[in-house]
Amino acid sequence: MTHVRIALLLALASPLAAAQGTDHPLSIERMRARTYPGSALTTRQTLAPGANYSRQVVSYQSDGLRINALLTTPKGTPPQGGWPAIVFNHGYVPPRAYRTTERYVAYVDAFARAGFVVLKPDYRGHGSSQGQPAGTAYWSPEYTTDVLNAVSSLKTLPAVNKARLGLWGHSMGGHITLRAMVVNPEIKAGVIWAGVVGPYDLLFSALPQWGRSDPNDPRARLLATLGRPERNPAAYRAISPNAYLADLNGRPLQLHHATGDTHVPYRLSKALADGLKAARQPVTLYTYTNDNHDLSRNLNTALDRSVAFFKKHL
Repeated sequence: MTHVRIALLLALASPLAAAQGTDHPLSIERMRARTYPGSALTTRQTLAPGANYSRQVVSYQSDGLRINALLTTPKGTPPQGGWPAIVFNHGYVPPRAYRTTERYVAYVDAFARAGFVVLKPDYRGHGSSQGQPAGTAYWSPEYTTDVLNAVSSLKTLPAVNKARLGLWGHSMGGHITLRAMVVNPEIKAGVIWAGVVGPYDLLFSALPQWGRSDPNDPRARLLATLGRPERNPAAYRAISPNAYLADLNGRPLQLHHATGDTHVPYRLSKALADGLKAARQPVTLYTYTNDNHDLSRNLNTALDRSVAFFKKHL
């Protein structure tokens, strides 16, 4: 068979695979087939320490890009096997407005004080990280790729226990957390606050802005490739982490969401909790009445619950 004929067959097959979702970059199976080697963490800047932990801006490699991150490390002698560690996945912040040390400071502090190594990646295109921002994690695998490489990079630290790694995520970071957990079975536990974590058909109905007609919007490109979820459910199952919940194999998730959240509807976390229960996976959903997207009225309670969860499961 000639090279020209092979190229023609591939060109003809590609749209079909894309329409089925199996060859889409967001496909869970395609993401599982990739490697996420990360790299050694390089110190870029030493910051003022916290109460009982050091703080540094570090960098690592992801898809050939330098990704910056905030690293906190407990002071003192690590426990046998090393400190448990959390990769901290922030929610959507306009990339040009994002600064490594200006967001989620109280959240990181709570985990760092409790004896966890914490790595908060600046996704590509955020702050001083290299690369172009992907927009959001629902239309592109790039931010999740940065997080999976962050997990591998954490393992290069001698003080980190490689068997005690978890993920925390807020809003868009919650979607990244769920997606990363179904891709990488070595992640032991996850906490999601106000996550964009419903299956795609629910996301389209719960978030009407997802139907934008701007052809440059990544949502429009996804629709152009796969069609609408109700017309092509198999394709959206292929790219949705919610279709792979049974593959968590007992790794627990803790969910937090406010009924008054005007950014991400509460029913998305409820749908994930119901899906996890149907898949016989351990889950706890904490509901906060009349609070907001950041759980600001229940911040200490939610942080205490999150810390206790990681202490139990990592």
